[in-house]
Amino acid sequence: MDLAALWEEHMRAEFATRSVDETMETMVPDAYVNHVPTLTGGVGQADLREFYGRYFIPQMPPDTETVPVSRTVGATQVVDEMIFKFTHTERMEWMLPGVEPTGRRVEVALVAIVAFRDGKVAHEHIYWDQASVLVQLGLLDPAGLPVAGVESAEKVADPGRAARRLG
Repeated sequence: MDLAALWEEHMRAEFATRSVDETMETMVPDAYVNHVPTLTGGVGQADLREFYGRYFIPQMPPDTETVPVSRTVGATQVVDEMIFKFTHTERMEWMLPGVEPTGRRVEVALVAIVAFRDGKVAHEHIYWDQASVLVQLGLLDPAGLPVAGVESAEKVADPGRAARRLG
């Protein structure tokens, strides 16, 4: 199996064709999605169809972009590191439950750990730094807190960028 190609097909259905049916066709019947920072996603076809059809695909801002950083392909899974970019012009219950659109730009490092079974997606564990997102949206004041905003994504995109000075 070409796991990278299977993952690309799944992402194309989510972000390019924006088709719930095509997305669901890439997944096993008992698949699950876990957006770790917000505990959103679903378990099984019915939950995931509702999640993708009601929350994820229709609430994706039109300028959403994923910029690849690194990919590791194993025997049964793919780990994708990317920069997820968007302007917060839509409600995004899957990422920002209860938060009205702010119109602000966000760039956040995101990691997807995707397992496969029988040539289809079995599960997705998606991680991102929610504090970085909230700082960029003006919903969290970083003063006095050990958090960063867009700088964390910029550091992932540019490993040569200077680290925060300590002490």
